[in-house]
Amino acid sequence: MSVKIVVPDLGESVVEATVAAWLKQEGDPVKAGEAIVSLETDKVDLDVPAPRDGVLSKIERQAGEDVRVGEVLAQLDAADGAPSEPAKAEPVKPEAAIPEATKPEAAKAEPPKAETSPAEATVAAPPTPAEPEAAAERATPVAKRMAQEKGVDLGEVAGAGPGGRVTKRDVEAYLSRQEPAPAAAPPMPQPAAPAAPQETAPAVPAPSALLSAADGRGEERVRLSRRRRTIADRLVEAQRTAAILTTFNEADMSAVMEMRKRKRDDFTKQHGVSLGFMSFFVKAGVGALRAFPMLNASLDGNEVVLKHYYDIGIAVGAEEGLVVPVLRDADRMSFAQIEQSINDLATKAREGTLALEDLRGGTFTISNGGVYGSLLSTPILNPPQVGILGLHKIEQRPVVVNGEIVIRPMMYLALSYDHRLIDGSDAVRFLVKIKQLIEDPEELLLAG
Repeated sequence: MSVKIVVPDLGESVVEATVAAWLKQEGDPVKAGEAIVSLETDKVDLDVPAPRDGVLSKIERQAGEDVRVGEVLAQLDAADGAPSEPAKAEPVKPEAAIPEATKPEAAKAEPPKAETSPAEATVAAPPTPAEPEAAAERATPVAKRMAQEKGVDLGEVAGAGPGGRVTKRDVEAYLSRQEPAPAAAPPMPQPAAPAAPQETAPAVPAPSALLSAADGRGEERVRLSRRRRTIADRLVEAQRTAAILTTFNEADMSAVMEMRKRKRDDFTKQHGVSLGFMSFFVKAGVGALRAFPMLNASLDGNEVVLKHYYDIGIAVGAEEGLVVPVLRDADRMSFAQIEQSINDLATKAREGTLALEDLRGGTFTISNGGVYGSLLSTPILNPPQVGILGLHKIEQRPVVVNGEIVIRPMMYLALSYDHRLIDGSDAVRFLVKIKQLIEDPEELLLAG
């Protein structure tokens, strides 16, 4: 009996995907619930499991092809002795494909602890390699794909992700340890007599690379991932449809840094998570949104959708591009809950385990370019939101306080907003409110 493997329901507003990689090939035996193909969507990656035991008899759609919900991906024939009715498959578990991230590069090592980092890095014990089958089951889709391309046995790779999950960084680290030492240069060949010219057919360059043998210069064409294409389309759409304007201010971080220094150790002991800067800005953002509710709204045609909840998106760099996981009901969260949630979402983004629910919605976004060393930028809106707050690097700068020049840790703040709905005066006052709350943490605590 033959069973069709189809594109499953991909979640809210997602109707199309790209076949990322086949984890099984034609003729391979598979077990019920075993992942056979990885799909890449606009938001996350997910593995499609086999609905029953059998043999993968025919692959209908190849890697790189776009597919829609319900389309046939492959045929699965019953194995000898397999039951005629398909076994119930495990529910599909979406996973995010990582690009990077909260740090200068997400697919690489954790960034050094910095004053602008939203969460502190923790030191983990060195991981140990898992059993081959267990490692393959726990590996992220990107790690599986890389292992398959490089011929790596996942059972030999130590998983450093949550629960021993094998990530792309683990595979890269394994490959770097396996690289052989460079061989000695061969002796210079003796000049030979020139051969008679022969007519040969010109070589056709591979479609993905063009290389000139004369000067060693080359070009390579790499197909954009679905996520990268979607990011590009949405950024252009945001620039085309919204009247985006950016206003700037700066905040003296002295009070926050002093409070953080005094409370950090006790906070970590009590809550098991470091006290970073992002929780202060999330709280300040909620306070400013309450004072200027239009920044928490959205436009729908000729109507304004006012939102009486505060779902704050936190922009996180990932392997294939920016993702914006959301803190639900951030106004109801404590500092500890905010820090823990940001830490969990950043880890999910790096390890490829973000679910669609983690990315859905959001009423306002905060983007911290300071982790990359950015001094000033103009962030682009995340439609249909009408405001985004950009944070930047903290620098010691001379400023005038009470008529005297002093050195203070200063951060530039940027607010990009949709001028169709937000007036310039409200945008400026919103950013001033953020500045006031950050420079006076006691007011921030009272406002919260």
